[in-house]
Amino acid sequence: MLSFLGLVSGIGLLILGGTFLVRGASEVAAKLGVSPLIVGLTVVGFGTSAPELFINVIGALRGETDLAFGNVVGSNISNLALVLGIAAVVSPLKLHGQIVRREVPLLLLATTFIIVMVLDRPLEHMPSMIERSESIVLLLLFCIFIYITVNDFVRARQGDQTHVDQLVVDLEIHQAALLKHDGRYRWLLVFGGFVLLFVGGELTVNNGTALATSFGVPTTIIGLFIVAVGTSMPELVTSLIAAIRGESDLALGNVVGSNIFNSLIVLPASGLIAQISLPEWGIADLVVSWALTALLIPVFIFGEGRLDRKLGVFLLLVYCGYTVVRVSGAM
Repeated sequence: MLSFLGLVSGIGLLILGGTFLVRGASEVAAKLGVSPLIVGLTVVGFGTSAPELFINVIGALRGETDLAFGNVVGSNISNLALVLGIAAVVSPLKLHGQIVRREVPLLLLATTFIIVMVLDRPLEHMPSMIERSESIVLLLLFCIFIYITVNDFVRARQGDQTHVDQLVVDLEIHQAALLKHDGRYRWLLVFGGFVLLFVGGELTVNNGTALATSFGVPTTIIGLFIVAVGTSMPELVTSLIAAIRGESDLALGNVVGSNIFNSLIVLPASGLIAQISLPEWGIADLVVSWALTALLIPVFIFGEGRLDRKLGVFLLLVYCGYTVVRVSGAM
């Protein structure tokens, strides 16, 4: 019971720390004259995935790579199935701009790269793992993604650019209202955010491992279905608000962007510290993440660009079914 409370407390501190970091860093960047668009691409994107990053780095330093792997893949799956499913049920998502139409295939490509990386060693009769050299390749792919994204924004048509700028401004209105204080307050938020992320990461890793031991389940399961869902709460809240307000591009872009960050920053950051050995069923988890991403291709690329309530319910059923199969298989 104490381990569970400690785990919940750790996740709560991670979410609070990520929120403080986004608010403080956004205001500091604005004071330095950084474009709101760039702030949205970097600070907001990093802040919503900061809990996953801190958990994985601390887990890798402690040798808990199963928890780190489960956190990343579980977060990606919960974002695609749980978060998008709930958002679509609340309000059907209609894609308007071209930005997400490019990011979805990029996410599919990134997931495919990871699957290929973990399959090459079994072909040579060696255990599956993500090596340090492969982590460097993933980080380089992220640099390419950032370059393409920024270049796309710069060259975007004025209509699309105005729409995207408005999405970023809307996302940060509530932050700006709380930040009309002096510079010391902003930096205090940034510092406090990092402290909360570190303490929350320590609590999450320690108590997550203890909880897995007490229940006799692999730490990967704790990472997949407790830690991952908890750290996906910022994405869920953002996507729900965006869906209710009819900002479908923001709802989907928030999820896809977070998954790209998880795959190309959070996972390789852990892999640079300690090579990540794939747990049992690890390849299956990656395939599920890939399949959920691939499902979005015909919906948003070749179809009418609409994720309706029926598809939302289907995604939620897929997530529930996957949870039952995965947990029962580990017991």
